[in-house]
Amino acid sequence: MNQALAHTALVVRDYGEAIAFYVDVLGFDLIADEYQAEQDKRWVVVRPKGDGQAGLVLARASDDHQAKWIGDQAGGRVFLFLRTDDFWRDYKLYCDRGVEFVRDPVVQPYGTVAVFKDLYGTLWDLVEFAG
Repeated sequence: MNQALAHTALVVRDYGEAIAFYVDVLGFDLIADEYQAEQDKRWVVVRPKGDGQAGLVLARASDDHQAKWIGDQAGGRVFLFLRTDDFWRDYKLYCDRGVEFVRDPVVQPYGTVAVFKDLYGTLWDLVEFAG
């Protein structure tokens, strides 16, 4: 059996502001932005630069129930983990671009890590794994 996660859906308030954050601030690639008339929504996928295949589906909340989870899909825990090949390069770049880090960088046995918030408050690890 050969399986892999293709995408993770992330509920967002607005397509434009979410694309701007992930593409312009974090430097992700915009993989798809296609209108789906039958569902009156867009299929928006962003992906970090690199050799990975998994992306984020930026899914605009379609009702109040979905909207209440924007920024808190993991109940206040870190939800997503962004692996990098150069922690300090990306940490400095993100700081320069105004990304809010809520936990300072720390070196752990598994690597160097810091926690940041996306534009809605979703928590992410920026991590360079050791070894």
